[in-house]
Amino acid sequence: MSDTIGFIGLGLMGRPMAKNLLKAGHPLVVHSRSQSPVDDLVASGAARASSPADVARQATRIITMVPDSPDVEQVLEGPDGVFTSLQRGTIIIDCRSIAPATAKRLAEKAAALGATMLDAPVSGGDIGAIQGTLSIMVGGDAQAFATVKPILDIMGNPERVVHIGDASAGQLCKLCNQMVIGGTLAVVAEAFALAKKASVDASRVREALLGGFASSRVLEVHGNRLLQGTYKPGFKTDLFAKDLRNVVATLAEHDVPAPVSAIVQQLVHATMAKGRAKDDNSIMGKILLELAGVE
Repeated sequence: MSDTIGFIGLGLMGRPMAKNLLKAGHPLVVHSRSQSPVDDLVASGAARASSPADVARQATRIITMVPDSPDVEQVLEGPDGVFTSLQRGTIIIDCRSIAPATAKRLAEKAAALGATMLDAPVSGGDIGAIQGTLSIMVGGDAQAFATVKPILDIMGNPERVVHIGDASAGQLCKLCNQMVIGGTLAVVAEAFALAKKASVDASRVREALLGGFASSRVLEVHGNRLLQGTYKPGFKTDLFAKDLRNVVATLAEHDVPAPVSAIVQQLVHATMAKGRAKDDNSIMGKILLELAGVE
């Protein structure tokens, strides 16, 4: 019989990820701050847990998918957290993007309690979560990674479930991912703005670029969102802003200059200031279109 998996955090990404585990035949015990997705998963065959500690009592493979570093800390270290009921040999898989320093500290604490923690942030948005095609970048113990890779392969594309290195390496990789997405999105928006101001069909420009060296997933997906003006998340702008704060802090920690990423962060701040925090992060490109005076 398959291992029982604990899943904590059933938001936009977590719910479909958990459902894919159920569909693959894994017994699942779930917990989330909002009860509606818990009810949905229970109706699909999962068991309900009353707290993160209750999840830890029932499972030795635990996935967390909560918004930010303080949320992960609360779920693991809180008064009713996972660490209070942790079974020896448990492998914790944190799939949200958090600060690398936090990931490393929590992995060390888990090890002191006889468990292993992997940082395994994902990329691919809600589409990838639903389809089970996420990219998953993993930091932590290589043997633990090999043990849980079949679980990760259910939620992600097996060819893109990659062990990056030691604890926190997965989170560092995710920050690199967000830097590339932000920079590419900004340039795509600038290109569309130029096409529109020059009275050239931006959709045809996108079509041509997709066939050449400038092609990218950002141009394909976010470029289409910009052209259609549809910004249903996806990946919310406030979470992208959180990731960029971690990017800036980590860049400073390692004395790495990143002028492009600094500009991208300011564009995200402008997007947040316009009250668009809950829209898809691709809406950042709309700010550049507006600066150019085009829609």
